[in-house]
Amino acid sequence: MAPVRELTVGQVAMRSGVAVSALHFYEARGLIRSHRTSGNQRRYSRDVLRRVAIIRVAQEVGISLADIARAFQSLPEERTPTREDWHLLSTAWRDELDHKIAQMKKLRDGLTDCIGCGCMSIDKCPLRNKEDRLAKEGTGARRLVLPHPAE
Repeated sequence: MAPVRELTVGQVAMRSGVAVSALHFYEARGLIRSHRTSGNQRRYSRDVLRRVAIIRVAQEVGISLADIARAFQSLPEERTPTREDWHLLSTAWRDELDHKIAQMKKLRDGLTDCIGCGCMSIDKCPLRNKEDRLAKEGTGARRLVLPHPAE
């Protein structure tokens, strides 16, 4: 018996542990591809299983779908991603993950002094407004995310 070269959406869902609706979502976002049969049914090449696995792992560690899609652009189509491909992708994401880890550590370490008011302009906020530097920009929440090191 010849190995199955193409998979239905149900087969991909079952083998990957991802809901059919998620596969459709990934496809709409350009993360995976299928083609249509003459009966208008989706068929996926087998490499999609590895791509879905990479999507799940990357999302689990906090990589956005937009970043995953950009990274997938570097991979050849219709070929199962290899260990070397994963190494290149994960290396590219390392700096972003290191930045997120630093943000989380800073948040964790500064929570003791946080009163949880959300004003972001309190003069003693060690997390968001050290030395009240945002006061000159006005009252209220001035920032919602920590600046990225490249900024």
